[in-house]
Amino acid sequence: MQVWPGQAYPLGATYDGAGTNFAVFSEAADRIELCLLHDDGSETAVELREVDAFVRHAYLPGIMPGQRYGFRAHGPYAPERGQRCNSAKLLLDPYARAVCGQVDWGEEVYGYHFGAPERRNDLDSAPHTMTSVVVNPYFDWGDDRPPRTPYNETVLYEAHVKGLTMLHPELPEELRGTYAALAHPAVIEHLTGLGVTALELMPVHQFVNDHRLVDEGLSNFWGYNTIGFFAPHNGYASWGDRGQQVLEFKSAVRALHEAGIEVILDVVYNHTAEGNHLGPTLSFRGLDNASYYRLADDRRYYTDTTGTGNSLLMRSPHVLQLIMDSLRYWVTEMRVDGFRFDLAATLARQFHEVDRLSSFFDLVQQDPVVSQVKLIAEPWDVGEGGYQVGNFPPLWTEWNGRYRDTVRDLWRGEPRALAEFASRLTGSSDLYQDDGRRPLASINFVTCHDGFTLRDLVSYNEKHNHANGEDNRDGESHNRSWNCGVEGETDDPAVRELRARQTRNLIATLMLSQGVPMLSHGDELGRTQRGNNNAYCQDSELAWVHWPARGEEPDPLLEFTRAMAWLRRDHPVFRRRRFFHGRPVEGTHDELSDIAWFTPRGEEMRQRDWSGASAGALTVFLNGNAISEPGLRGERIQDDSFPLMFNASAEPLELVVPVNHGRQWQVVADTARPEGVPPRTGPKVRAGDRLRLLDRSLTVLQRPA
Repeated sequence: MQVWPGQAYPLGATYDGAGTNFAVFSEAADRIELCLLHDDGSETAVELREVDAFVRHAYLPGIMPGQRYGFRAHGPYAPERGQRCNSAKLLLDPYARAVCGQVDWGEEVYGYHFGAPERRNDLDSAPHTMTSVVVNPYFDWGDDRPPRTPYNETVLYEAHVKGLTMLHPELPEELRGTYAALAHPAVIEHLTGLGVTALELMPVHQFVNDHRLVDEGLSNFWGYNTIGFFAPHNGYASWGDRGQQVLEFKSAVRALHEAGIEVILDVVYNHTAEGNHLGPTLSFRGLDNASYYRLADDRRYYTDTTGTGNSLLMRSPHVLQLIMDSLRYWVTEMRVDGFRFDLAATLARQFHEVDRLSSFFDLVQQDPVVSQVKLIAEPWDVGEGGYQVGNFPPLWTEWNGRYRDTVRDLWRGEPRALAEFASRLTGSSDLYQDDGRRPLASINFVTCHDGFTLRDLVSYNEKHNHANGEDNRDGESHNRSWNCGVEGETDDPAVRELRARQTRNLIATLMLSQGVPMLSHGDELGRTQRGNNNAYCQDSELAWVHWPARGEEPDPLLEFTRAMAWLRRDHPVFRRRRFFHGRPVEGTHDELSDIAWFTPRGEEMRQRDWSGASAGALTVFLNGNAISEPGLRGERIQDDSFPLMFNASAEPLELVVPVNHGRQWQVVADTARPEGVPPRTGPKVRAGDRLRLLDRSLTVLQRPA
């Protein structure tokens, strides 16, 4: 076999049509072997003798796509000094573009002996671990173009590749649960019908099913356990894991782009699947433990701000390079349109505190590729001071956890929620305006993968996570949910009607709020997890979306959700790019304020009205003639005007239609109705009329411009 010196960059395995360049970083190892793995179980070892800035590299002519490989790191094994090299462990390439196989859990993949963690384990892990794969980078993208949907026109749909598609009756069985399923016309038609413009996929980076979960007959369904930051998860491939998963993912992106749907990845750069000091040795730990992980003062242990056993060392230049190279790869080679960063506060931790000006954010800000795509933060972690909603840099948008909590509180009848609800409804200026951000920095959501589904949110007061095998101790205990009087499923028609009304209230509020709305997959179909609010380990029908059977009428909530999404899409007053002024806008020739708030009596709100403990009803007037921001070509944006009338109280109330803001109105949404959307030929409403709103209901009026 010929071995040429090769290049130190790019890292990983790079096929050029004639052979493959291999490059891997390790400052800890004394030497590193590249192991080419053969189907008969044998391997060919090639020492990487060329070293540049701790990157060992070689070029092997004739090594083609599909070749499996791994690394063995020879060096010190001294956990008390943070060193864990062990040549008996075959290691994944941190830059592997594809990964083959799964981990066969046994003592072989650990660096110590079970029952004696102080003893080094020299059992060979190669037959029991995953392997890296050389991939062909060439792909025919045709005339693919990124949709580049502006934030103010974006509707996000958070989905799990398998959970969304596994039970879809129109999909061939061999495609269900795969990347190919996302590209199927039936799935795309559903998304476009909902007005979805961006599919936010739960983790598709290669992840590992934890040893504990496998032993219990469960799995890491959600995928927040990454081991390969460049490789699409092989479990979602329909036709092979020797690089086919890369082609299949690219094909799905191409099909979604053709339908005008962006692809956003939920990425987990805060920790890896290697866990704590008792975790397996799969890749980073064996290559250079101290360079990749935040170690405690006692260097046998790890600093953990993620709740998973370890945290990546964000002040390490090699970790930062890994993350930035990964992000650029997914944008340039896989053509994704953005990222949602799991536990993003951990990325900001350089030492102990959360520093919004950390090196990672500086790198993203100046990167010509990554800075141009959608960047969404989950702005918290489990470490001290980790709740950072509103504190991310101006380039970023954030999952607005305060929006979620406030909207839930309003509709379940919590007192004194009204003033904060008004702020959340109008884009959370208290969180984002002071640093120059706009309402679009707020990713609004009521439910997501983590917690109750929408149906369960109105059906359960308590979590019911016994299927997870942790005696119901896991998952959030304070869910801000309300079961409408009965815990769980019921045949009581009054309870069922109230629950249906509450789901319509939550969907309508989400779609008509300023900011960027995000739906959780299946909520529009009434998906339930039977009260499980932490289905991370449930790869089963409990966590999969149940679709209507062929010929079966879908849940009426689906049509209502579509109607609210399209109402938002058709009317820019619901998706403004700037915050409201709270006064008439100069140059719009309208003497009315761009927004006004009214009591149930139709009087403009005063301070005591906001602070009343029993406040549960109000009207907000959105003036379509007073939109301050111009259109893309500098033109004035003019829209219809809308009063939104909320009755979140437990009793029916009469609300007076505001006077001096329009003479006649049409009811375009009424959550008290089973279908939620009355016919357009219905009766008109006049200024000063008293509308009787059912308890816990929302009515939307419209006046043409």
